[in-house]
Amino acid sequence: MASHPGALVSKKRRDFVNMPAPLGYVPGLGRGATGFTTRSDIGPAREANDISDDRHPGPKKKKKDDDDSDEEDLNESNYDEFEGYGGSLFSSGPYDKDDEEADAVYDAIDKRMDEKRKERREKRLQQELELYRQLRPKIQQQFSDLKRGLSGVSEDEWNNIPEVGDARNKHQRNPRADKITPVPDSFLAKHAMTQETVSSLDPMQQCTFCLEIQKYGGLQTPFTSGTMTSSGEYDLRKIGEARNTLMDVKLNQVSDSVSGQTVVDPKGYLTDLQSMLPSYSGDVADVKKARLLLKSVRETNPNHPPAWIASARLEEVTGKLQAARNIIMKGCETCPRSEEMWLEAARLQPGETAKAVIAQAVRHLPQSVRIWIRAAELESETRAKRKVFRKALEQLPNSVRLWKAAVELEEPEDARILLSRSVECCPTSVELWLALAKLENYENARKVLNKARECIPTDRKIWITAAKLEEANGNRNNVTKIIDRALTSLRANMVEINREQWIQDAEESEKAGSVITAQAIIQAVIGVGIEDEDRDSTWIDDADSCAARGAIECARAIYAYSLSVFPSRKKIWLEAAYFEKNHGTRETLEAILQRAVAHCPKAEVLWLMGAKSKWMAGDVRAARSILSLAFQANPNSEEIWLAAVKLESENNEDERARQLLARARSNASTARVWMKSVKLEWQLGNIKRAKELLEKGVKEYFDFPKLWMMKGQLADQEENREEARKAYQSGLKKCPNSVPLWLLAAKLEEKVGNLTKARAILEKARLSIPQCPELWLEAVRVEDRAGNKNIAKSTMARAMQECPNAGILWAESIFMEARPQRKTKSVDALKRCEHDPHVLLAVSKLFWSERKITKSREWFTRAVKIEPDLGDSWAYFYKFELQYGNEEQQEAVRKRCVLAEPRHGEIWCSISKNIKNWRKKTDELLPLVANELNTVF
Repeated sequence: MASHPGALVSKKRRDFVNMPAPLGYVPGLGRGATGFTTRSDIGPAREANDISDDRHPGPKKKKKDDDDSDEEDLNESNYDEFEGYGGSLFSSGPYDKDDEEADAVYDAIDKRMDEKRKERREKRLQQELELYRQLRPKIQQQFSDLKRGLSGVSEDEWNNIPEVGDARNKHQRNPRADKITPVPDSFLAKHAMTQETVSSLDPMQQCTFCLEIQKYGGLQTPFTSGTMTSSGEYDLRKIGEARNTLMDVKLNQVSDSVSGQTVVDPKGYLTDLQSMLPSYSGDVADVKKARLLLKSVRETNPNHPPAWIASARLEEVTGKLQAARNIIMKGCETCPRSEEMWLEAARLQPGETAKAVIAQAVRHLPQSVRIWIRAAELESETRAKRKVFRKALEQLPNSVRLWKAAVELEEPEDARILLSRSVECCPTSVELWLALAKLENYENARKVLNKARECIPTDRKIWITAAKLEEANGNRNNVTKIIDRALTSLRANMVEINREQWIQDAEESEKAGSVITAQAIIQAVIGVGIEDEDRDSTWIDDADSCAARGAIECARAIYAYSLSVFPSRKKIWLEAAYFEKNHGTRETLEAILQRAVAHCPKAEVLWLMGAKSKWMAGDVRAARSILSLAFQANPNSEEIWLAAVKLESENNEDERARQLLARARSNASTARVWMKSVKLEWQLGNIKRAKELLEKGVKEYFDFPKLWMMKGQLADQEENREEARKAYQSGLKKCPNSVPLWLLAAKLEEKVGNLTKARAILEKARLSIPQCPELWLEAVRVEDRAGNKNIAKSTMARAMQECPNAGILWAESIFMEARPQRKTKSVDALKRCEHDPHVLLAVSKLFWSERKITKSREWFTRAVKIEPDLGDSWAYFYKFELQYGNEEQQEAVRKRCVLAEPRHGEIWCSISKNIKNWRKKTDELLPLVANELNTVF
């Protein structure tokens, strides 16, 4: 049965009625009624001082001004950005908990929104601040390079800086300071007639010199008797005469009574007095305290040697050497069995006394090796030292140290006899056995080493010495056998074969001249303890390490062993070939390359290295034969075809080069083959044939940008600008990612004077290839060449933001700055691009512009070392030496450049790739590039 609708309404109404009234609610207040309170509200028997009910507060009365209640307060202090004049619109109402909660919610929302935008806002603020500082640097930043230069100021230069003082308004503060009132002439004349010099001294006082005289007993009478004037004043002239008299008396007292000549230097008298001052400059109280503590330790424990030694050294430091000797000798009497005590006593005593002390020490401690050695050191004659050592060996025949010290003093024959006895007394000393073997002849040395192996079967040095002995006597076949037997014997005696130690022994053997022994050691131990999959890489690293330490034969032996294990490994053959190229001779390089191509005939680079070696040696026929064999092994190899073409063209065999290129286009057609064909015809002046080849080449290899570049350059050479522009546009459609092609198109427009078109091409290129420093650099230079310096700087700023680590941009920006800011800019560039060759070259040029020759040469050297393929660095370096260096330095740079064979560099490539210079070598290109350089930085 459905319920009546009125029942639901009445139920809701009852719920609403029974709900508690909101806080601060007053019935009828909104319709103008006033609040009232009934007895049910206040409850029974409520006292007058009870807290009132907050639910029914009375209406708040607005305060009205007595003078001008109707006018609005338009003062700025009464204005709020959000609420307007007069405060909040709802300020008259009560601020209850709902309002507080709402404000808290709004504050939380504002805080959250502020945190979301905080990072982006701070980042934008930081960028704006950096841009502002770049445009308007602080004075502190402008002088930062000078501040860094203060690090090179020496201490003497700092001390020689004059004090500035306070010279501000000196005349205003003390206007009478510089004025001098002259003394009247009558005053000077009056005092010149008298003998007195001072008339204001107190008669009851005595001068310091008088006290000094009384101290030494020179004058016992009061000083007022002979030096007073008639007016009761001191005569300072007589005081000076008395002082000189006293000095003469003291010098006469120390004179020689026989000859009458003084034994004291009058001029150095005061210097000698100062030399008598105690040498210890520490606190006397600390010395006394230490002395008392050490005395207490000695008395408490007299048998403690360190206490006696410390006491003696304390007295020695304070300058009381005799007291130190007395203490240490008393300590020796108390502790006669202490070795340290006797050695300290011998150190403190003078020569003969020290010998006597050591003699007593030997009687008390005849088994002390250190005391015997000290006794020998105290002897001045070699014969006496030998005698001491022989007495010592009688007491200690098993001391290796004594035997070695005794042998060092003997002649070779006597040393051999001593060593024969020493190995009997000390059979476990490897050094004694090896020393004896060196002094014996071949047969006896073999016997000595065999006996040493029997006594010490776990030492590898005996075996290595035996191998060196066999090599020195021409028995090279026995060297490998001895090393193999050594490893077997050591393993049988449970000796671990340490691969690094054996390699180090091999290097030492090579340095000693035993090359066969070194190679035998390498072959025996190079494979010990290495996993099979790591052998090739580990062996290459070992060879590089040996070569870096100067052990060339050891490295060569490692490569030989590696190639015997991996004869078909191309990587090892290449490493061995490069090693021979750097450290070997041409014969060794050609020998290893001949072996390499026999095992790896498909390795094109090995064939090319062999052909180049023959060609550089002048044997062109041998180079051709090597390349012909390379053709048979690699019939379709582009590298071999092009190498053969280069060989013929460099030797003026142009027709043979044409034939080779024609065969290459038919048998091994590649884009590079077509490019070389066009370049050869262009270099030979056959422009028509070059154009024909270009038309065919761009149809077959339309995605090869160099063909389009050559087509545009040919048209530009004939001053056909429209055809060149079409070639570049067609090439950019096919190769939109080619940076050189974009640059050539922009340079063409700039060349014809269409600067706006050049800017548009570069802008389009940057959109196609973002973050390309070469395109940004060209855009900067276009504006710079047009004279728009400000636009160039702003473009550079944009470029640095997009490519912050581009060295070529940093190098260009250094010389765009004014001279005072260049050094600071160079420091920032080095922080960003520490090892970039362009930055290093820019820093070198900066020092060159400041005439800092030594620093400039150092930075040029660093630049060509870090990137020897950059031709611009070599050209600038060579021009610098032409200006400031001598002939030897110029020749050194030229030779290093020829060895490096640079191929890159903006100015270098513009000269080397010029058709007029296509036959020139590196040594011919270097002066040409140097002449093209601009030295105005």
